[in-house]
Amino acid sequence: MFRAILSVLILTLAFVGNVSAEQKQKVGNYDIHYVALSSTFLTPSIAKSYGIKRSSYIGIINISVLDTSQEGNPPVPVEISGIANNLLDARIELNFREIREGKAIYYVAEVPFRDDQEINFKVAIKYGKKLNTQLKFKQKFYVE
Repeated sequence: MFRAILSVLILTLAFVGNVSAEQKQKVGNYDIHYVALSSTFLTPSIAKSYGIKRSSYIGIINISVLDTSQEGNPPVPVEISGIANNLLDARIELNFREIREGKAIYYVAEVPFRDDQEINFKVAIKYGKKLNTQLKFKQKFYVE
């Protein structure tokens, strides 16, 4: 089911003008894939099945970490935490939830936003002693 969410997110990115189709950061042997977009891009049934609030004022952040040193680039379970700041420096702590479906592992958090608002994200990602990094990116959100 979460692969359906990922498919919707990837297809959505193909049609969103200001977003790169592939958002990833390579750190050593790990690829960190990330996307942030409005929760309204999810269908009501998918949002409900994963406990994601679907609203024109809530964005979702989806992060996965793949080990590129192993055949098939399997996902790895990580410790993840983060904050989001808007341009007025209002801080929002991101509460990530791990979602596993088959071999896939995703980390999803929700973030409130206002129309035409740019949000800066800082996400700390740790995988034992093999990976300890910070992912920084920004995303502009629009109310539909």
